[in-house]
Amino acid sequence: MSSDKADEKLAREQMQQARSAAPPGPAGRMATAGMPAEKSENFGASARRLTGQLGPERAGVVAILVLAVTSMCLSVAGPKILGRATNIVFDGIRGKSNGVTGKAGIDIDRLHHVLFIAAGVYLVSVFLLWLQSFLLAGVVQRTMFRMRADVEDKLHRLPLQYVDTQPRGDLLSRVTNDIDNISQSLQQSVSMALTSTLTLVGVLGMMLYISWLLALVAAITVPLSIYIVKLVTSRSRTRFMAQWRHTGVLNAHVEEVFTGHALVKAFGRQPEVEHRFDTENEKLYRASFGAQSISGAIQPAMTFLSNLNYVAIAVVGGLKVASGTMTLGDVQAFIQYSRQFGMPLSQLASMANVLQSGVASAERVFEFLDAPEETAEQSVGETVEALGRVEFADVSFSYRTDKPLIEHLSLVAEPGKTVAIVGPTGAGKTTLVNLLMRFYELQGGSILLDGRNIASMPRAELRGHMGMVLQDAWLFGGTIRDNIRYGDPDASDADVTAAAKATYVDRFVRTLPHGYDTVIDDSGSNVSAGERQLITIARAFLADPTILILDEATSSVDTRTEVLIQRAMAALRSRRTSFVIAHRLSTIRDADTILVMDAGRIVEQGTHIELIARGGAYFALYNSQFAAPVAAVA
Repeated sequence: MSSDKADEKLAREQMQQARSAAPPGPAGRMATAGMPAEKSENFGASARRLTGQLGPERAGVVAILVLAVTSMCLSVAGPKILGRATNIVFDGIRGKSNGVTGKAGIDIDRLHHVLFIAAGVYLVSVFLLWLQSFLLAGVVQRTMFRMRADVEDKLHRLPLQYVDTQPRGDLLSRVTNDIDNISQSLQQSVSMALTSTLTLVGVLGMMLYISWLLALVAAITVPLSIYIVKLVTSRSRTRFMAQWRHTGVLNAHVEEVFTGHALVKAFGRQPEVEHRFDTENEKLYRASFGAQSISGAIQPAMTFLSNLNYVAIAVVGGLKVASGTMTLGDVQAFIQYSRQFGMPLSQLASMANVLQSGVASAERVFEFLDAPEETAEQSVGETVEALGRVEFADVSFSYRTDKPLIEHLSLVAEPGKTVAIVGPTGAGKTTLVNLLMRFYELQGGSILLDGRNIASMPRAELRGHMGMVLQDAWLFGGTIRDNIRYGDPDASDADVTAAAKATYVDRFVRTLPHGYDTVIDDSGSNVSAGERQLITIARAFLADPTILILDEATSSVDTRTEVLIQRAMAALRSRRTSFVIAHRLSTIRDADTILVMDAGRIVEQGTHIELIARGGAYFALYNSQFAAPVAAVA
């Protein structure tokens, strides 16, 4: 691992230890590979909260409810109307057998009239059902739109500490796969719940109206259906939670391997990567198979109960027709109602499975939305121009309270001066500038910018005074011009070109077929590592910051280009306060102050000549980088 990332590694290691010691629950639960499946602890609360997300769509929900009731009433009336048609036919046939003439038998006109009404009722019912689905799609998608917006806003309010300690693939899974699953679950379950519940009530009412005895026979299966649904959902709930958890783990692994694809091939680690993928894929398969196989038992069970119900109604109804206490048309209508009565029960049972999966995803999204945020800030109005004097006053910080990292550190950087920070791996160099940027909050002491405590400054104002260039050169998908302009969105093309020339980006851009309009992908893989770093440096130049932070900013460029960049940086630093983290000590010889850090403390401080003369820690670090050691000056 490159030494300039040591502080970040230390932070993640300490956070990993903290997570392993944390109790299970929303705050301590992490999507790690070896974690056993957990039961959803807040299923009811998450389901109510998910329902509450539909609050802004009250008008749409009311319209859907009205359409559902109307459609249900028409659908329930259909079998009764068809039963009248059956009675017309049956009465006509019976009249003919009793000696009535054929013309006086079946009343064709009346039959056509009844069938026409039945067809109209069913057509209107289907149209209203389609309109209900259309409105529901709008309600659900607008709700998901707001939820995605909430997730995006939340991401910008999260501290860097949270993002650093979460697998990126799992975070992406929460904000993509889980929200998509919630969308599908709501689309299916809301429609199914309304239609099935209303149909169940309406059909039961019609059954009671036709024959209370047959209605009692049909209702016997309801307690059995409820028992089966409860039994199956209680067993499938933990598996649905495990399914989406393992989906996040697998996504994290795939994202990690994709990002480091070149390293995987370079070190020949394909077999290990494939083995881990197979392991995680197997866990996801088992969790998904368990959830689907258990929940899939509901439908056959409900079909079996429906068939038993059908047989019982046919037998009892036949006996009532034979005894003359019930017409054949009513029996036919009742059998249709019994089928309709069983269908919503099956749908409600299936909806329980969909809802289980959707609420499991919702719980994961709500955990993300409930994560601790950065402290709220008050806007102070107009931004005050900074001079660039930075003071660390008795600063203390640690990623874990039982393992201090920086203790009682004090230093002053005067405006326009360059402060270089050097030291061994894990000394706290990157942590120091992260504290200056307020990526993390202090546990003790204060950091002052021009005498003003940065803790009292809005983060946007503070970071507006700063420009940062990291060793990891981040570029986004777009043109080279757009990537440079990221430092100042209002900059003109001439400003962009000037910044590019100052940082020697212009030299290689001119050789490209499309020049500054060359499109690079989001990882910048179609330009070299050194060229990516030059573009990020040009971006910082264009931002024209008061304070410049360079975290090993020339590590990916060749020696000749480094010399050119050092000249450009010298001109840039001439009127800016600069903090330079460096491991190549030859690049910071001209720094006004060099801080030598070790274990979170400043062990030496001075200029290059002073520290070489002192013959201490800096002297040892400097000599370790050159074949011919430099003798200490007496």
